[in-house]
Amino acid sequence: QVQLVESGGGLVQAGGSLRPSCAASGSRFNIIRMGWYRQAPGKQRELVGGITSGGSTNYADSLKGRFTISRDNAKNTVYLQMNSLKTEDAAVYYCSATGCTGAVSWGQGTQVAVSS
Repeated sequence: QVQLVESGGGLVQAGGSLRPSCAASGSRFNIIRMGWYRQAPGKQRELVGGITSGGSTNYADSLKGRFTISRDNAKNTVYLQMNSLKTEDAAVYYCSATGCTGAVSWGQGTQVAVSS
């Protein structure tokens, strides 16, 4: 079982930046991919992007160029750098970890608010 703890959300003005992080603990050695998702009020959870154990990244088309996912293996932490934030980026951001068996673990989420 993998435990994930997100942090680093908050309130930012439109055009600003935030860098939430996701720290993994537990059975992290079997993680093959870590992802970021977000869910705005009244909307379904959607993919932001992800990073594999080999370091390959993918992003939702609408977020390419503004969001970047990176990781620090020494800290077992994945980061989501969000630049040029828009009001429509406001959501709860969730971290996920996919194990080699296909099992997915989720963090508790971190709130991102963007003021105009």
